[in-house]
Amino acid sequence: MPNATVTVSEFVLHCAIETDKMTFTIVALAFIYLVSLFGNLMVIMVIIMNPHLQSPMFFYIGTLAVIDVVNSSNLIPRMLAVLLFKAATVPYGPCLLQLSVVYHLGLAESFLLSLMACDRYVAVVYPLRYPSIVTKKTVWFSILLVNIFSAAILTPYMVFATELSFCRSNILPYCFCDFVTMVHVSCTEDPRHLTLLSSTTIITGVGTLGVILLSYGRIIVAALKISSAEGKKKAFSTLLTHLLVVCLFYFPLMTSYILPGIGVQLSAEAYNVLVIIAIMVPPMMNPIIYSFRNKEIKGSIYRLWTGKRVDPDSH
Repeated sequence: MPNATVTVSEFVLHCAIETDKMTFTIVALAFIYLVSLFGNLMVIMVIIMNPHLQSPMFFYIGTLAVIDVVNSSNLIPRMLAVLLFKAATVPYGPCLLQLSVVYHLGLAESFLLSLMACDRYVAVVYPLRYPSIVTKKTVWFSILLVNIFSAAILTPYMVFATELSFCRSNILPYCFCDFVTMVHVSCTEDPRHLTLLSSTTIITGVGTLGVILLSYGRIIVAALKISSAEGKKKAFSTLLTHLLVVCLFYFPLMTSYILPGIGVQLSAEAYNVLVIIAIMVPPMMNPIIYSFRNKEIKGSIYRLWTGKRVDPDSH
């Protein structure tokens, strides 16, 4: 007799991480969270407090910092609770909410990183036209579009997630509520669920990554024309660090989301590690790569800590 379909009211999260790695994982996540929170909140604070930083480039940097704060706070405290208490119970509604926030912010960050690469491309290749092309209105409109596109792509996931039925188990072998894990645990066998994930990841991931690489490629060509060796070194150092963070964000996520849709099922631990790296590490690195290396932000942080006020009429 087939199992009866059961609508669950809650899920039990259980991180698929080996016991001997548990302590290291807890310490690492706590460290990542504290550094991410401190760094990104510092960036947001100095951009708000310094009128000179309220320009298009810094609006993108500030938006990235907000995304990283919200995403880290949405995930890491819950993950630490799961790891410390071996498992955690999450009601159905909040579980879907966490899933939607994770996917929405992940999509928004991928679009935003491509916008930031285009912003740097225009600034380097067309410096004289930059102020007329990239205005505050353009930036805010592009950020609005990023959220609209992310919500539109997310909508089918939420529809499919509500269609899933669970007749075998409500235990998710994962550190937070996740669409792929729900599909694997459910008794709803429909290939379109994971095919959707693979197809949207390929389209958005490859598309936005392609824009980033093309933009950085043009910037590299422009950097090669710089006459001074010091200028070239600085340009290439900036590009390499940006690409490092981009790769940490894109490749683990693309691997973990595309493979299940084409029939390659990763182990629970491998899937956990890949997604944790992609979602947790970039928010810690972004303030260092995009903000603390910037002389205007460094100057603002110095004035903030030393108590010196920023004069709006001086530059």
